Amino acid sequence: MSSLFKLMGIMALFFASTFIAVNAMGWLTVEQIQTWFEQAQSLSALTVAIIVVSLLFLDLFIAVPTLSIMILGGYFAGAYVGALAAFTGTLLAGIAGYVLSAKFGGKLVNVVVKDEKQRAELRGHFRQHGVLMILLSRAMPILPEVTACMSGISRMKFTTFLLAWCTVNLPYTFIAAYAGSISSLENPKPAILTAIALSAFFWIGWGLLRRFSLKRPVRAD
Repeated sequence: MSSLFKLMGIMALFFASTFIAVNAMGWLTVEQIQTWFEQAQSLSALTVAIIVVSLLFLDLFIAVPTLSIMILGGYFAGAYVGALAAFTGTLLAGIAGYVLSAKFGGKLVNVVVKDEKQRAELRGHFRQHGVLMILLSRAMPILPEVTACMSGISRMKFTTFLLAWCTVNLPYTFIAAYAGSISSLENPKPAILTAIALSAFFWIGWGLLRRFSLKRPVRAD
């Protein structure tokens, strides 16, 4: 299990470094993104949706404030358009992460984990616990991208990955977009409370996963 967390930790650090780098340069801040949405709203809800999809897909390569983008998308484009755009963006990012990692991720595993037996155990551990990890991946930023990539690396069945990914992201994106749609500058409470509630729910779930499920021995393949 230590090899699994080591690899996931390295991937998380990479994604985190992209967030730190772009913010240090003043790019992709919440204020900047909000300005883009304000300008796009004057054109059409579709333009807002395209920006939402693009930013959430970009999150696979450069970490961005995903929950804020979903909430802002709902605020500027409405609950349904915002939710559809947010779900589309996360779906594209997840599929791309899975496919790219299935094709190229093995090289990273070989560099991080030298022992073939440990590499096999790493993949086995994720296949055993990966669905739960995906379902609880919204506990913190970056974790969704890490689990998508790990799904590809571990050769989890694509249909299994896709079902788990949609199960967590479909309601998550709708709740976030709906919260944004009923919020305003004068009353941001729905968005704030939703962000806190979603984070708390997934944090508790992730804590329970680490405490109980991840202690079980991996099944033999």
